[in-house]
Amino acid sequence: MLFSQVIGQQAVKNRLIQSVQHNRVSHAQLFLGPEGSGKLALALAYAQYINCKNRTLSDSCGVCPSCVKMAKLSHPDLHFIFPTTITKKVKKEPESILFLEEWRKFVIEQKGYFNANHWYDYLGVENKQGTIYARDANEIIRKLQYKSYEGEYKITILWMLEKINPTAANKMLKLLEEPPDKTIFILLAEEQEQILPTVRSRAYLVKIPKITDSDLLHALMQHFDCREADARDAALMAQGNWIEALRLFENSEEEKYNFQTFQQWMRLCFKVSIIELSDFSANIATIGRERQKSFLLYGLHLFRNGLLFNNQISKLVRLPADEHDFHAKFASFVNGGNVLPMVKLMEDSILHIERNANPSILFMDTSLKMVKLLKMKV
Repeated sequence: MLFSQVIGQQAVKNRLIQSVQHNRVSHAQLFLGPEGSGKLALALAYAQYINCKNRTLSDSCGVCPSCVKMAKLSHPDLHFIFPTTITKKVKKEPESILFLEEWRKFVIEQKGYFNANHWYDYLGVENKQGTIYARDANEIIRKLQYKSYEGEYKITILWMLEKINPTAANKMLKLLEEPPDKTIFILLAEEQEQILPTVRSRAYLVKIPKITDSDLLHALMQHFDCREADARDAALMAQGNWIEALRLFENSEEEKYNFQTFQQWMRLCFKVSIIELSDFSANIATIGRERQKSFLLYGLHLFRNGLLFNNQISKLVRLPADEHDFHAKFASFVNGGNVLPMVKLMEDSILHIERNANPSILFMDTSLKMVKLLKMKV
């Protein structure tokens, strides 16, 4: 991957490039940043730049043998560690090397931008969570004993450091502290608190900020070949997360439906029209379970934003103008006495939908409970 293919993050790119040009590449680096900020994409571009034979002052050449292999994630001196779990293919003792083919294909398809749930869905692991095992640590220790094959450096990228189990982390400590010559570790994480302090202290911290709204907007316009006006709302609401920006743009009609329908629902609850609420429940029962869950999740965001408005921190609310006005007005009906019951009502309804409850009955019941909650005071 080229640095030019990474969305935004110009300041971070400049720092990484300068570290290579000044021969100050730390042997262990922790790329810490929120979901969708491009940590993996930056790590891939950085690894390619480090071993590029004809790099320029701003990027790798992209055409030398090293760059070609790096782009395919098949360079013999590029290694990966990532969370895995039992699947239909690997029925016991999972580890990264057993999923390397799937990993390469998925990373290239997604251009380095995805989250843990996307990866697990791709593997088809259903509700299981991935882990980085001691077997992963043993395998990378074995590989790094040898000299580099083609590149100047052997580079290991460890994605989702939070998922490493304590045994694997302890095996990695000595390697991070005293790595073999010409060896670089790039550790990627989102939650600093979930990283073992002993691991965190052995890596140079590189903070990856959220992508700016302007960079998100430009990237959306290029990706979808659309007008600025069409991409502006998704860029605004994504809050620096490219993964969320893509989701919002691709599901813009669903987002508009959720806003307009939830607005209608709340007005009917205020009106307390049993006949109209019954019709509403029957209509929403026809849209399918996933869209019903998305609709209820919209309610959770609405209640959260109500608290933000009520506590004078509305600057954190990122919405199109019409939605922003509705959320601001609805905030007066969200208070300390009803917000937790409202949240629980939405969460319970989502759970019931997942368990195949009758949607007409469920939404009618939820509506009647919402009528009471909207009248509650602190």
